[in-house]
Amino acid sequence: MTSPIKNQIGSIFIPVSNIEAARDWYCRILQVSTTNEIIYGHLFIVPMQGTAGIILDSKIYAPERVFQTPVFQFTTDDIEEAYAYMQEQGVQLVTGIEHGHWFNFKDPDGNLLMICK
Repeated sequence: MTSPIKNQIGSIFIPVSNIEAARDWYCRILQVSTTNEIIYGHLFIVPMQGTAGIILDSKIYAPERVFQTPVFQFTTDDIEEAYAYMQEQGVQLVTGIEHGHWFNFKDPDGNLLMICK
């Protein structure tokens, strides 16, 4: 039997405590529009290239659900520029640039995220 499951990532859910604040933060960092509406009072879809989007969800938030390890990565062509940009944005950087290829940072809710070259 052929698998009906596609070899493709759809959306990624991120638990957030405040949907409006999370929307504003992610859209500012990624420089995307905040014009999409908040759905059902707790969901916001951040438009992305390569996936159907990042879904910020305040309904699934609980401190114990915050990502303690990155579950996906944002990509960049210039890791040094990305690091400097995140510093300028006041983002909480958790590591320096490791092995010339990646670094970790936290969103305002403490979710551990990664940027890779």
